[in-house]
Amino acid sequence: MSDSAPEMKPMAGAALAATSIALALGTFMQVLDTSIANVSIPTIAGDLGVSADQGTWVITSFAVANGVSVPLTGWLMGRYGVVRTFVTSVALFTAASFLCGVAWNMPTLILFRVLQGAVSGPMIPGSQALMISIFPASRRGSALAIWSMTTLVAPITGPVLGGWISDNYNWPWIFFINVPVGIFCALYCWRAMRSRETPTRRVPVDKVGFGLLVVWVGALQIMLDTGKDADWFNSPVIVAETIVAAISFAAWVIWELTETHPIVNLRLFRSRNFALGAAITCIGYGVFFGNNVLLPLWLQTQVGYIATWAGLVAAPSGVVAVLLTPLAARLMQRFDVRWAASAALLTFGLSFWLRSLYPPDASFAVLALPLLVQGVAMSAFFTSLLTITLHGIDGARLPMAAGLSNFTRITAGSFATSIATTAWDRGAALNQNRMADLAPSNGAAWTGAVQRLHHLGLDATHAVGVLTGQFVGQSYLVSTLDFFRVSAWLMIFMAPAVWLTRKAMAGGGAAVAAD
Repeated sequence: MSDSAPEMKPMAGAALAATSIALALGTFMQVLDTSIANVSIPTIAGDLGVSADQGTWVITSFAVANGVSVPLTGWLMGRYGVVRTFVTSVALFTAASFLCGVAWNMPTLILFRVLQGAVSGPMIPGSQALMISIFPASRRGSALAIWSMTTLVAPITGPVLGGWISDNYNWPWIFFINVPVGIFCALYCWRAMRSRETPTRRVPVDKVGFGLLVVWVGALQIMLDTGKDADWFNSPVIVAETIVAAISFAAWVIWELTETHPIVNLRLFRSRNFALGAAITCIGYGVFFGNNVLLPLWLQTQVGYIATWAGLVAAPSGVVAVLLTPLAARLMQRFDVRWAASAALLTFGLSFWLRSLYPPDASFAVLALPLLVQGVAMSAFFTSLLTITLHGIDGARLPMAAGLSNFTRITAGSFATSIATTAWDRGAALNQNRMADLAPSNGAAWTGAVQRLHHLGLDATHAVGVLTGQFVGQSYLVSTLDFFRVSAWLMIFMAPAVWLTRKAMAGGGAAVAAD
């Protein structure tokens, strides 16, 4: 095994441009698949004969498998090299995408989504590392800008593309479109960069820690996904899953704190900035991701939007984020990033509060306006909080810290999706019960409404069905607005917590002493 390698010369000209595009496509595919299924859930669920809330497993299974695989990335790249690891990950991701497209029922689709998420862990860090390596040192800022833009463009494209495919073709094509892109990316990157492989070395892998990580994250996710259908802790299965998650989590923490080469270095949480930054990022990203799943689900199942238009409602946030990110990055070079993080959280709060004011007959413009505000928040949220989280971490621990930050963020988004859909359904059920309690005092109004619909040509059964549909729709509307309101307050309450961290500047300053 090699333990050293000569410094590779940067690429130039057409080779640099083509390789940059191929690497950016790797990032684009992975990020796209975190959002492309969001607006397709009702279509997928209907086609496979399950409820829409069960359809969200398509999102959570991918996210949790991706999150769990992230801590292995550093070991894989050290053992096999960055180029080989990245190309293999892209190739396996492409194959898993094809399998998702040919899935014949929900269990097989979830299985293949787990596989797709598990093999995609190295794609984002690998593409970032290789992108930096092929640019001259003086232009590495450009390399990071190209890489960052793909992570912002993909969430814009995902809902719109997923909605359009679901409405005009078959949902499997949201996965099949990865196949030609993945084949090109894997083949071109291997051809262009196999001579630029990084040094490899034999390093131990924390098998016990990784196994415990898979068990506790998997048990907790399954409990959150299935709890609402199994009546939560009235079900022995849910109780057993909770006990397994709790015991394995405790064992994992103890093991990782005593292991010489842990798969996840929990000692990083001794740093004030890392602990607080990671916590704020988890809560903020969880609220953000849960809302991104819930909004198109509500629009399609209760408001009557088709998948394409549900995706277009969310598109403005990504467009604004792409336009404002360069400006936000320049400002963060000059000012304490805690200002940017606080502003982003408060702007997120404003966006969610505006959504909580949606009227029952909201137009497309009214629905999209708060998403424009959200785009402003997105332009600074991720960069500012990542800067805060990694501030004070020395160079040797930086890759591990970045991996742990990504792991906590991704798994938080997965857990939040399950919590959001559960809270939404339970809130709607509670609202229906409250409305039913008031129904006897309005019996005459109900009878009158049935009679008016009967005069319009509906028989009694259909008239009652129409009114019941309105009844259910109003219940879900109130539940949705309540969820938006709670989300707003969570974001607003976190803004002051940012100031408990140490001052940090984006891209500047030496690492401070350990907190």
